Amino acid sequence: MAATLSPTTPSAWNLDADLAALDAAHLRRRRRVVDAYAGARLRVGGRELLAFCSNDYLGLAQHPALVDAAREALTRWGVGATASPQVCGHSAAHEQLERELAEFVDLPRALYFYAGFPANVGIVPALVGRGDAVFSDTLNHACLIDGARLSRATIAVYPHRDCAALERLLATTEARRRLIVTDAVFSMDGDLAPLRELLALAEAHDALLLIDDAHGFGVLGDGGRGSAAALGLRSERLVYMATLGKAAGVAGAFVAGTEAVVETILQRARSYTFATAAPPLIAETLRAALRVIAAEDWRRTRLRALVARLRAGTAALPPGWTLAESTTPIQPLLIGDNAAALAAMAALWDEGLWVPAIRPPTVPAGTARLRLSLSAAHELADVDRLLQALARLPR
Repeated sequence: MAATLSPTTPSAWNLDADLAALDAAHLRRRRRVVDAYAGARLRVGGRELLAFCSNDYLGLAQHPALVDAAREALTRWGVGATASPQVCGHSAAHEQLERELAEFVDLPRALYFYAGFPANVGIVPALVGRGDAVFSDTLNHACLIDGARLSRATIAVYPHRDCAALERLLATTEARRRLIVTDAVFSMDGDLAPLRELLALAEAHDALLLIDDAHGFGVLGDGGRGSAAALGLRSERLVYMATLGKAAGVAGAFVAGTEAVVETILQRARSYTFATAAPPLIAETLRAALRVIAAEDWRRTRLRALVARLRAGTAALPPGWTLAESTTPIQPLLIGDNAAALAAMAALWDEGLWVPAIRPPTVPAGTARLRLSLSAAHELADVDRLLQALARLPR
């Protein structure tokens, strides 16, 4: 006869207690329902908010050229891909997008994934496994961390941007294959990985370098071609990954590299093989986005002006919180305490500004922050309004 628990028997499934612990630590997440998007302004609950929470860095999510491309593709392709890319889900639109992505980043071949997180979760285990080693920056995005864990390779974590520590790890490893993985622009700090030095280490120690340029693609480099292009990096050891739902304004991700590397990922990445392809209309819309990214350089020029305006203004604020060093559209205002970060977010919300409070585990404990995210959809006056509101926040 099956055993039964009495009302007083402790249960491992006391999820209410787990949720209460999140509340006590000010770590429970809350979703907001957005009613409409209009550039840097969102309508939430019938109220318009000026948003500094979006990764739409170039303001392309509602660009007329992208909307028109999606509308035309909808008429031709419908709304679903119907199967995985390796069955019948890989359309002519996907094929052409991959060719154009490879050309855009000046690499031999590209492979499109339906989203960024499953891209890295698939790429890392496709390249390394048992007997191999992954070398990971301590502040890498969760998808790189999870991809490394799923690979079953030995994982060596090096301190943030510390090439000397990484070199020591590479010098002592006996792993068969070595893969260095790093964000190019770190998503919660806005700082840049030392890509030139990392690539030199990869070449010196027979390693591949996988860079996640989710927050650099479209923003950095000539024509928005990304972090590697901005530094003029070229090597057969470079594996370039970027997402397409941020500066590109649509959805998905891609990986680019040598023919052999990309073909290996296509053959081995479980998150590619066993997932339904993104709709062809997404691929056609992304093709339009690539054209806009290359042609409308004024968007990157405006971003740089917005960053300069924000940093100049926050330098004059009263002491207390710290604006992290960043030249990118990601401008973190470090607060430290979880409750204080939430209180600051709430005060800004009351003033009609949506600035997200970022807390652990997204960032290390004790480093809660406001993540100020700028977009070409902002005006200088929007930044001035934000600065005025920040100055009124209690310390």
